Amino acid sequence: MIVIHHNPECGTSRNVLRLIEASGEAHSVIAYLETGWTRAQLLGLFAAAGLSVRAALRETKSPAAELGLLEDGVGDEALLEAMLAYPVLVNRPIVCSAKGVKLCRPSRTVLGLLDQRPASKVVGEDGEVLFDPASLSRA
Repeated sequence: MIVIHHNPECGTSRNVLRLIEASGEAHSVIAYLETGWTRAQLLGLFAAAGLSVRAALRETKSPAAELGLLEDGVGDEALLEAMLAYPVLVNRPIVCSAKGVKLCRPSRTVLGLLDQRPASKVVGEDGEVLFDPASLSRA
């Protein structure tokens, strides 16, 4: 089972979900903006993905700057507290599978977590080809 921590407002997150769905693999979508995070959940995801708390911080299109989180000297504890209060501060999408946990930016990163590749071409919402099985046969 693949788990995607998904923000439906994020184009990258929507493209990653599109790739997962096209693979046909069983998956679960966690709408973390609605459910929020727990400290243990964030620390576990970051450790599994090899991310520092700072690296997992969403700096753009989030309230990070307004909250002063981009200033020098802001420590992990303050960042975690902010992420718990404002779930949108966690960069996304984070995907978990039997193959590991990754922050899937760019979208194609998710392909390394899938057991099955999509059977047909997958095009992102901006028209970018995210996956094309025809290109694999030419490689």
